[in-house]
Amino acid sequence: MPSNDARTLLQAAVPTAAVGAIAAVISAVAAGGKGALGAVVATVIVVLFMGIGLVVLERTAKSLPHLFQAMGLMLYATQILLLFVFVAMFKDTTLFSGKTFALTLVAATLAWIAAQTRAHLKAKILYVEPESSKGEQPQKTGSSS
Repeated sequence: MPSNDARTLLQAAVPTAAVGAIAAVISAVAAGGKGALGAVVATVIVVLFMGIGLVVLERTAKSLPHLFQAMGLMLYATQILLLFVFVAMFKDTTLFSGKTFALTLVAATLAWIAAQTRAHLKAKILYVEPESSKGEQPQKTGSSS
């Protein structure tokens, strides 16, 4: 993974994990051990889904740049739908608190999106490929009168 991609992934995952840790502490106080477990599971799901999505999107941008925007829109829509599926699947679970799971899932997703947006705004990404530095000058093709 190129350094820009790894940096973006790290700059999005760390704040999301911090939000998840804060949510786990708050959930532990509010709902006990099951609340903390729900918050941790939600944070892990968000980091995995969004991290995999970011890697897929970066690879698509490099190999098929003309599909980048459509792929990004499809990817985010799919991620949000899958997160809703997880909320629906674990709605009636007794393994952990469903409310803390759902709230942490939303908070961690928003934290990821905000952190990823900030990382892209701060990144110094070239929009054009720089010219080669071999010293070749473009040749004039017209008459010089």
